[in-house]
Amino acid sequence: MSAVDEVSVAGGVRGVEPGPPTVMTGRLRLVLVVLLVAQFMLAVDFSILNVALPVIGKGLGFSLANLQWIATSFALCAAGFTLFFGRVADLFGRRRLFLAGLALLGISSLVGGLATSPELLLIARVAQGLATAAVTPAGLSLLTTAFPEGPLRDRALGLNGALMSAGFTTGAILGGVLTDLLSWRWSFFINVPVALAVLIIAPSVIKESKPETRPKLDIPGAITVTAGLLALVFGMTQAGEHGWTSPTALISLALGVLLLILFYVVEKHSSSPLVPVSVLKRRTVAWGNIAGLIAFVTETSLVFLMTLYLQEV
Repeated sequence: MSAVDEVSVAGGVRGVEPGPPTVMTGRLRLVLVVLLVAQFMLAVDFSILNVALPVIGKGLGFSLANLQWIATSFALCAAGFTLFFGRVADLFGRRRLFLAGLALLGISSLVGGLATSPELLLIARVAQGLATAAVTPAGLSLLTTAFPEGPLRDRALGLNGALMSAGFTTGAILGGVLTDLLSWRWSFFINVPVALAVLIIAPSVIKESKPETRPKLDIPGAITVTAGLLALVFGMTQAGEHGWTSPTALISLALGVLLLILFYVVEKHSSSPLVPVSVLKRRTVAWGNIAGLIAFVTETSLVFLMTLYLQEV
């Protein structure tokens, strides 16, 4: 019992509960830096290759129409597997998945930087997307569990959101600088020392985190949402490449919508859903998702198209 509580009880006054801590310790600062560096690096990867696309195309033999797959192969995996890996992190340990994802990111970045063919580069981008899908939810969970609810957690989440937003723009600028001064390959290589540094520091400062109640994997939900997102993004890609009347695009889009509707139905009746349906019905969550979707779609498409236009046209 604190001195304040003892005085209050002695005087017949109800004890005053201490509020959540507001001062960040040295260890928490180090945890925050490690997690923010990892999340910022992932955000940078979304756009760091955009400026280098024409140079990559000429160097490895990509046609102009196929350059989009350098970005799309990454986005397909990053978007399609995030929810699934979020549940895997809950089951097997968030720190464990966080470190495994960073190791995969470092290896795939090294492979991408050394790539000598379009196929090898796309394989590296797919692996980077899978790594992003694993590290993003695990890192966010570690951030919320490392900091107690209150001002410290609010500050940590605010910094994380600001750096994630800044990372998309920083990636485009950094990619241009690296391509101009060194080579487009350094847009991959730059991830390697950062991932290695985080892998060395993180195990000693970040504690393992698992939910108190072990959740189920929710295989039907994982399959429907992953396949639905993959089909939806693939359908939009095909529509952009071959037109909105393309049978492949229409079938993929229709399949994606049907699978996401099925996902909603599955989650509604699941005892351990990946996404609780009740949360999605909240107005603040719904409007936040809509605003985030509009902002993300606008910025990523604008950066991709403008960098190609300014260099090629």
